[in-house]
Amino acid sequence: MSEFFNMGGYAMFVWPSYGLAALILWLNWYLPRRQHRQLLRQLKRRHRDTGE
Repeated sequence: MSEFFNMGGYAMFVWPSYGLAALILWLNWYLPRRQHRQLLRQLKRRHRDTGE
């Protein structure tokens, strides 16, 4: 098992790459979701302020 985590001596390069890839995937999910929620709040506020 330790050989797997050591990655043949390349663990110093492999594990940060996995972490960076996971972070990028999470950001690709999270940021558009956050922007969508903000846009919906703005639209609801505009709709409420116009009195329609």
